[in-house]
Amino acid sequence: MDVTSAVRARPHELSAAIATTIIGQRDTVEMLVLALIAGGHVLLEGTPGVAKTLACRALAAAIGGTFRRVQFTPDLLPSDIVGTRVYDQRSGDFATVRGPIFANILLADEINRMIFPRRSRCWRR
Repeated sequence: MDVTSAVRARPHELSAAIATTIIGQRDTVEMLVLALIAGGHVLLEGTPGVAKTLACRALAAAIGGTFRRVQFTPDLLPSDIVGTRVYDQRSGDFATVRGPIFANILLADEINRMIFPRRSRCWRR
C-alpha cells in the first residue's frame, strides 16, 4: 500500500498525528492532509515563527517519509535542487548525490528571494 492509499484510508489519524506537534492550526493541518491525498502542492504563507517548517516536518514524520528544505537564494543552482554526480577518488568512479527534490516532503522556502527569470524556469513543466 502506497502512502496516498494509506492516507486516504485514515486521514483523521494522520491529522491527529500532525496536530500533536502543530497546536491550534487545524486548518493548516487539514490543508496539508488534503493536498497529500490529492497529490497536489501547498503554498504556506505566513510571518516568521508560525511553524511552517515544523508543519512540513510533522507531516513527513507522520507518513514515515523524508523531509528536505531548500532555501531559495539568488545564487541557487539547479544542481542544488536535483543533485549532481561527484567523483569519488577512492573508488575512481562517479557517484550520484541526489538533491532535496527526491524527498517525500519538500519545503521550497523564501521563493521570493530568487531572481525572477530563474524563478520562472524552476516551475515550468
